[in-house]
Amino acid sequence: MFQETPVVEQFSLLAPEILLFTGGLVIFLIDVFARDRTDSGRGYATLALFTLSVAFVASLFQTYAFFELEVAQKPAAVLNMLEIDLFAALLKAPIILVMILITMAGSTYMNKRTERRGEFWSFFVWVTLAMSAALSASNLIMLYVAIEFLSITSYLLAGFLRDNQRSAEAGLKYFLYGAVASAAMLYGMTFVYGATGTLDLKGIAAYIAANDTSVLVPALLPATMFVMVGLGFKATLAPFFQWAPDTYDGAPTPVTIYLSTASKAIGLAVTARVFVVSMNALLVDWVPVMAGLSILTMTMGNLMALRQRDVKRMLAYSSVAHAGYLLIGITAVAAGTESYMDGINGLLIYLIAYMFTNVGAFLVVMVLEERANRTDIGAFEGLYRRAPALAVMLTVFLLSLAGIPATAGFWGKFFVFGAAVQRQYFWLAGAGVVNAGIAAWYYVNVVRVMYFGERETDAEPVSMPIGMGAVLVVCTLVVFWIGLYPDPLIEWATTASEQLLSVGS
Repeated sequence: MFQETPVVEQFSLLAPEILLFTGGLVIFLIDVFARDRTDSGRGYATLALFTLSVAFVASLFQTYAFFELEVAQKPAAVLNMLEIDLFAALLKAPIILVMILITMAGSTYMNKRTERRGEFWSFFVWVTLAMSAALSASNLIMLYVAIEFLSITSYLLAGFLRDNQRSAEAGLKYFLYGAVASAAMLYGMTFVYGATGTLDLKGIAAYIAANDTSVLVPALLPATMFVMVGLGFKATLAPFFQWAPDTYDGAPTPVTIYLSTASKAIGLAVTARVFVVSMNALLVDWVPVMAGLSILTMTMGNLMALRQRDVKRMLAYSSVAHAGYLLIGITAVAAGTESYMDGINGLLIYLIAYMFTNVGAFLVVMVLEERANRTDIGAFEGLYRRAPALAVMLTVFLLSLAGIPATAGFWGKFFVFGAAVQRQYFWLAGAGVVNAGIAAWYYVNVVRVMYFGERETDAEPVSMPIGMGAVLVVCTLVVFWIGLYPDPLIEWATTASEQLLSVGS
């Protein structure tokens, strides 16, 4: 099922990860041994941007080779711990690109707020490394180490502004919830090992397939629940999302953008790999639980978002609801069936579309936060008359989040809901459509305020740095590119999905 690769080739497959580790270490060491502590911070941000860019180019070549040159007809096992396959390759490059965009847009923001810039940007590069490793983990030990590395660096980033009470509180809440979730996940993994005698995802699947599932279910179902607690925490699934709104609100905005996009994508991608590859034989047992979590997550997220007057918190709860939509893709996975919409391809399309859309939406919020030091709905009153381009781009992002046709978000919802319909989970697709309608109301409300709200008398025209504007333009173009010409992404996502499902079947 997996192709063996020579040692040198194995490490070449890890080129993005090696570059990220090395770049983060260089930034950290320069910061430790630098004598001049009055650095403007641009040097550290530039080094981080260079490291991420080189890693992105490496991952882009890897993606092109995998999909266009077809060099990876079978997943390549690396050190028996990581699996470089089409599923990981398709997500790795967009995630690194998202981190590049956040770096470009957030460098000025962080330079104004902290003197420990070297630490921040080294952690930011390393958190990208952790996400990349988690994405390819094919062993429960490697998965746990990667998730823990990801979590610890995220705690540090969320609470990085120690002199800011809200940031310190955000980091503390994130850490406390995360510690419990990590312990639960590790406990569940020990149950899995005790029941199957292996930590390898393929080995777990083989053991389950070779034995009577009725005997294994009493041990594996509780284990699955504990593992789901840990993964659900990273993906902000209900009821494990209580940390998210306060953390998103209090953390530095660049960190909030990362947590609500790339980090969430990793949580859901890892959930898909674990359950599709190792637990596919127990499909009947874990699908109802996934479906229940999906409905609970999207409903609670949307209902809480409806109540918010602060747009940043509204987007935080909205991101919880999107995790519920994304979980439909995993729930509706149709392993072993001939289906154009198999759930996993919908998940991949949705994740990529969602990341760029949400980055753009949060960046507009960051611009207003920088200029007005507020993110409540009043800050958006009459925005179209103060900053027409900014208002138009935010409109595009909000419409994409709502799933309006011609935007990237439409195709994500179309494939995810379509997969549920093809599996005859009409009730699940219906719940998704109803929740999407609820979400559209609070998105459109922000649009209404921007265009038809009264401009505040003391409000000044909004300007933004060139770098920020460039990032917003890139996000807007990606949203329209996927929305108007989704064929390449659909083709790649379907190919990656078929390979992952063939491993799990």
